[in-house]
Amino acid sequence: GQSYEIRMLDNRKLGELPEINGKLVKSIFRVVFHDRRLQYTEHQQLEGWRWNRPGDRILDIDIPMSVGIIDPRANPTQLNTVEFLWDPSKRTSVFIQVHCISTEFTMRKHGGEKGVPFRVQIDTFREGQSGDYSEHLHSASCQIKVFKPKGADRKQKTDREKMEKRTPHEKEKYQPSYETTILTEV
Repeated sequence: GQSYEIRMLDNRKLGELPEINGKLVKSIFRVVFHDRRLQYTEHQQLEGWRWNRPGDRILDIDIPMSVGIIDPRANPTQLNTVEFLWDPSKRTSVFIQVHCISTEFTMRKHGGEKGVPFRVQIDTFREGQSGDYSEHLHSASCQIKVFKPKGADRKQKTDREKMEKRTPHEKEKYQPSYETTILTEV
């Protein structure tokens, strides 16, 4: 339920795709499973979640906090997907909320569930000849894990403690922590 900002940026090279200048594009956000083995059963996993949480959504847009988004939509049958239009020439920030936690998809043990990684994927399209947004422009994603606040604090603390015990050579293998995440092109 926490709102997280994703800044939408026009990353075209100078002169690239001039046909979208002054036009709107559509971005579709999805929360999907990161692990390949869970991707095969994603439909069943999401249906199970829907059954246990009737009326709830996995992904929403925090509309009051978002800037520059036009016609935001959430399809009632696709609980993990939201979409909106935006102008690449204007400042656009969308605040998303993920309403499920990573441990909801792990086998129950006696506390300390690891939690499955999710992926936030953003697919962007331009308007085609027929007026629908079907011409693919760009896709990017990043891995996320969602925990309740106390669980997240505990996880960060244990991760920090684990890193402190490693040798400098072992620490080099890990990515440093940053305030922001640049999504990876897919």
